[in-house]
Amino acid sequence: MDRTAQLTARVTEREIAYDPPAAYTSLHVRAAGVLEASWTGSSTVPSRSLYPHQWSWDSAFIAIGLRHLSPLRAQTELETLLAAQWGDGRVPHIVFNPSVPLDAYFPSPDFWRSSTAGRAAGAPRTVQTSGIVQPPVHALAAWLVHCADPGLSRARGFLAGVYPRLAAWHRYLLHRRDLGGGGLVSVVHPWEQGMDNSPCWDAPLARVTPAPARSFRRADLDHGAAEDRPTDLDYGRYVRLATDYRDAGYADGADRGAARRASVEGGGGRRAGEFAVEDPAFNALLIASEHALARIAGELGAPGTARHARAERLTAALVDRLWDPGSGMFLCRDLRGGGLVPERSVSGLVPLLLPGLPRDLVATLVRTLGGPHFGLGSDTRLVPSYDLLGEAFDPHRYWRGPAWFNTSWLLERGLRTHGDRERADALREAVLSLAGATDFAEYVDPYTGEACGATGFGWTAALALDLLHRPVGHGVSPTGPGTFDRSDKGGDRA
Repeated sequence: MDRTAQLTARVTEREIAYDPPAAYTSLHVRAAGVLEASWTGSSTVPSRSLYPHQWSWDSAFIAIGLRHLSPLRAQTELETLLAAQWGDGRVPHIVFNPSVPLDAYFPSPDFWRSSTAGRAAGAPRTVQTSGIVQPPVHALAAWLVHCADPGLSRARGFLAGVYPRLAAWHRYLLHRRDLGGGGLVSVVHPWEQGMDNSPCWDAPLARVTPAPARSFRRADLDHGAAEDRPTDLDYGRYVRLATDYRDAGYADGADRGAARRASVEGGGGRRAGEFAVEDPAFNALLIASEHALARIAGELGAPGTARHARAERLTAALVDRLWDPGSGMFLCRDLRGGGLVPERSVSGLVPLLLPGLPRDLVATLVRTLGGPHFGLGSDTRLVPSYDLLGEAFDPHRYWRGPAWFNTSWLLERGLRTHGDRERADALREAVLSLAGATDFAEYVDPYTGEACGATGFGWTAALALDLLHRPVGHGVSPTGPGTFDRSDKGGDRA
């Protein structure tokens, strides 16, 4: 029996999750095949050709799907990522595979220089990583993975092993990245937020002098059309920001002042910290993971009350700092330029995931989701990454309009959290239908469903698997985003 068949059969043998409906058996097997082909032995690459290393939030989403095939592999996925955590608590956005040639991906390990440039921040010496981070989905993923097979999780001490690392990760974000002083976390590079090329970054990036084109070579253009990828100008700005952050020793907040002074005294003279943005999706995922971390604490015999309370305080700060009534959604706040960025992106809808969001804001977000700016259910089947009416909208260019499967998965969960099962079921069906029709594309044209980017994409396959195992019509626990009502074994809730 081949490995894909073994993984598929194991679901039935262990009865750790609901079997998918018979109509989706083929989709289930195909999705399992994508994850099997992308498995390296300790983690899963998002795409063998385009993204040949381990990515932080990709691995969290992939683990959520893998739990239905092999809870052990899902646990290993997260453990491998967290083993590369830095001493200051940050979880790097890339963990590099040393067997992959340096020219297969840029920026490569020799650009980031984590073990030397990141020494003061506690970068690991035995593995090479990037120095920036990605959205903190990991505690939510860890809880869902535990719920798939609590017996195996307890026998292996899975939660006991990852809890201290997850707690340190959250401490890093809350203590070192509150650059605006209002309680929210800031990103210091567009790659950290995950929606790399969003028009939300255009104004903050305009202040950044791009790195010379001759100073780097873009490997992404070897695998995708230039018209679908970030422009050379934007990429030059990404490289400049990453270079400055690296040369400041990957220091944050007050520490960056000392690093900047040292750089000036040493002749470097660059101004660090030109980009600092409070993003709604990044902070919403931290809040969701705080709720999940409270459940993990409860499973380990510790009270989770303080974490639930922190999640509620963060929710209040999110509303206070990023809600824009005129736009009917959350917006990014540019800390260097001042004020909210007047661009509507899917990031501003992701807080729908949060159980503590005020009801009037929930209702407004749902209206915005189905209104002319995003058109869900009328013009579009999946949620576009950017405002359909925005001047920068492009249905094919990276994060400037195409629909992504992970953000639609988050919004499906948000709709279900707030009891809107009809819209949630329709979005679930659209994710499954388009994932299968596009061979698990990285992203799609929001109008036509045409595949864009890579196919056989890791989180697309994984999240389709997760939705296949979700009973239609069921909701999400109203006490928090940590569990589903049935398929995540309610008897094991904290």
